[in-house]
Amino acid sequence: MKSRAALIALALLFLIQTLICPVAAEETKIIAPLELPKVDASFQPPYYSTTYEQPTDPKEGQLQIGVTYTLWIPEGLKEVRGIIVHQHGCGSGSCTGSVTAAHDLHWQELARKNNCALLGPSFHQAKEQNCRLWCDPRNGSNKVFIESLKKLAKLSGHPEVATAPWCLWGHSGGGFWSSLMQMQYPERIVAIWFQSGTAFGYWTKGEIPAPEIPEAAMQIPMMANPGLKEKGHERFRRAWDGSLAMFKAYRAKGAPIGFAPDPKTGHETGDSRYLAIPFFNACLQMRLPEKVGAPLKTVKVSDGWLAPLNSEETPVPFAEYKGDKATAVWLPNKTVAMAWLDFVKTGATKDTTPPPAPTNVKVDSSTGTITWTAPTDFESGIQSFVIERDGNQIGQLPEKPTNRFGRPLFQGMSYGDTPVLPLLKFQFVDKTAENGKQYQYRVKAVNTAGLQSK
Repeated sequence: MKSRAALIALALLFLIQTLICPVAAEETKIIAPLELPKVDASFQPPYYSTTYEQPTDPKEGQLQIGVTYTLWIPEGLKEVRGIIVHQHGCGSGSCTGSVTAAHDLHWQELARKNNCALLGPSFHQAKEQNCRLWCDPRNGSNKVFIESLKKLAKLSGHPEVATAPWCLWGHSGGGFWSSLMQMQYPERIVAIWFQSGTAFGYWTKGEIPAPEIPEAAMQIPMMANPGLKEKGHERFRRAWDGSLAMFKAYRAKGAPIGFAPDPKTGHETGDSRYLAIPFFNACLQMRLPEKVGAPLKTVKVSDGWLAPLNSEETPVPFAEYKGDKATAVWLPNKTVAMAWLDFVKTGATKDTTPPPAPTNVKVDSSTGTITWTAPTDFESGIQSFVIERDGNQIGQLPEKPTNRFGRPLFQGMSYGDTPVLPLLKFQFVDKTAENGKQYQYRVKAVNTAGLQSK
């Protein structure tokens, strides 16, 4: 009787534990990885890709989620001086939207301008999987990131890709990831853009293990960029609170960090690229060494500009600032300072210069297909192209530029600041052309400020 009672008791205990702790059973369940959408196969090198497959029986410390890394290198570039990492956020929607990150024309222009490569990670995170499995790099994504760069170095024929320094742009969970990578690899990071995300608030509240903060981590230029609508939001308030707390704590340590609340957005990325791109440009020019492989240059904080936190006051040079410097927003130079002022007021930045004109316009008279090449407007990106025949407009590509989250863009834009599929090509078909008749065609670029090229 006693043994029977003991067995019943054990069975009840097992049932209770299963009900209270279902996670233990879930951890052993094999979850099919997310299938990422495909990008048009005609978009080939200078794109290079490598994939880490989700392990079926992961070992301790091994990344449990698969990931694909796509690298773009400017054509003709002899040496890669740095890598701009555009890291998406948590969830399957962010993962699928990220497949075009390395194809973004505007971010590519930043890379080209600084002799850098552009890297777009795409995690295969299924809906049922916990984002922390990858967005906390200590769970193995740091090791896979480093190993994938080595593989991309071989694929591309650029061995310097394996050791080049990084600019880290991270949205939401990507910001969480970046804030922890900052503590592990501070000597390799040029600058960080925290787009509505950081792990700082989680480790200060004891929800995740707190990292050791090396002195070098507080020498990295940073920008915290939450959306104003996240403030007090039931779901996203932690992005605002964590970003603000991180800014205050790091500035108190003398770190070169800014705070740029977007007055138009919540957790979406909005038009933040118009400030993020010039911010990275300034940091790359400030920190990249003349010789590839040499250490990053040290930031001289006193060469920056300052502005009061959560204000719309005009920034001034560091030495001229009259308030408490340890609480002021830090900005790398005058150009970024003035763009920051526009951004915190309007959620975008001004641009009074027209975009560069398209070149190499060609016509296939047999099909009426017009093709061209075009540099991207560095300040504003490209909204569309106007096609003219014999001086008269016959079309626009895209016909109706759209963007749910900000200024209309030629490539469109997702919630997470990546182009939408399908990717458009610099190509237009003149369907009204008469066979055998000669025409003169002209293509003009229009930037997102609405200005046309000459």
